[in-house]
Amino acid sequence: MNNLAEKQNPLIPLHEENDGSVAVMGRDLHEFLEIGTRYDIWFNRMKEYGFEENSDYGLVVQKRSTNNPKNPYTEVVDHVMTIDMSKEISMIQRNEKGKQARQYFIAIEKAWNSPEMVMKRALQIADRKIIDLQERVQLDKPKVIFADAVAASHTSILVGDLAKLLYQNGIKTGGNRLFGWLRENGYLIKRKGTDYNMPTQRSAEMKLFEVKETTINNPDGSIKISKTPKVTGKGQQYFINLFMKIKEMEG
Repeated sequence: MNNLAEKQNPLIPLHEENDGSVAVMGRDLHEFLEIGTRYDIWFNRMKEYGFEENSDYGLVVQKRSTNNPKNPYTEVVDHVMTIDMSKEISMIQRNEKGKQARQYFIAIEKAWNSPEMVMKRALQIADRKIIDLQERVQLDKPKVIFADAVAASHTSILVGDLAKLLYQNGIKTGGNRLFGWLRENGYLIKRKGTDYNMPTQRSAEMKLFEVKETTINNPDGSIKISKTPKVTGKGQQYFINLFMKIKEMEG
């Protein structure tokens, strides 16, 4: 909530909400109307006219300094009200101050809804969105650069090396745990046999893995083919993004 000093009139201060709407603080209006009743009692009485919290008004608790050294601050309850609610409350008072306040709010509302002010607010909202987007891009830039570099890489890595990359990005895992996770989630074959730990049909079609074959010559003259799953550049990007999303969802 921002105080609109440049829009303030000698009558009642205005405040701009985060959504761009104009609001009035209950205590400011209470003071202007010169209400003799204590604020909390008066406001509770005003609520009986059908005003709803979070629609017509919102509760605000503010800290104010005191002259008591033992309790230098005290909490004061206030309310942020819409212009419509402020107009109605002013009219309910049925006195000159209420009439003056109501006319003031009508003038403010008319000016606020003028084409010039609508365009100005639209531009301000657009500027805020651009700034938010720029900040988000800067925050995500290192991740994007890393992901793009991995995706463009033609070098496949071992599952254990992928575990190290994940660990560097805040995902606490190791080679054995990652192998187990890949098997349980359908990326590597988990049934025991010659295809154990090999890519499933699904991950092969997604090109997340490739199989490195190594020929081993045994002492008896026989030949053995060793197969090792390796994570492609696309696979590295895929799994890093996947685990980062899982981490965000888990909070």
